Amino acid sequence: MSDLKLGLILEEGESLVMEIEAELWATSSNPLAIALGQIQKFFAKILGYRVNGFLVITNKRVVEVKKVIECYCFNTGTTVKYLLPSSVKEIGYERTSTCGCFCPAYYLYYESFTQRTRVMLSGADEKTAQKTVDAFYKAISAAQVGNA
Repeated sequence: MSDLKLGLILEEGESLVMEIEAELWATSSNPLAIALGQIQKFFAKILGYRVNGFLVITNKRVVEVKKVIECYCFNTGTTVKYLLPSSVKEIGYERTSTCGCFCPAYYLYYESFTQRTRVMLSGADEKTAQKTVDAFYKAISAAQVGNA
């Protein structure tokens, strides 16, 4: 078993580059939005509802995982997506500001032929966002070279 938060088992010869836990409750880094997200999360927790999202980047693949837990312990839904390197058209990050320029939020995004995924990077700055995009790009390009 691997030491990943979500429990993904790595293949032989595969090493973890980055595991990103998606912020699914707050919509931006604005303190008000974070507070509202925490309130929503608190009430959902009282009702026994949790949603966990992860983006796992290894040296060979990129995996997107979303788990839904209801009634405190029942896994009612799991979605696991492997990104095909050939389907990814664009990878990058976006910086948006709320409250003027005081609350920047950084989002990792990638666009493929079938979908566009955008994940807020909690507590990130420009350097962290760039590092995340570079790691994602290297994993995708290494997988493309390996499949050629």
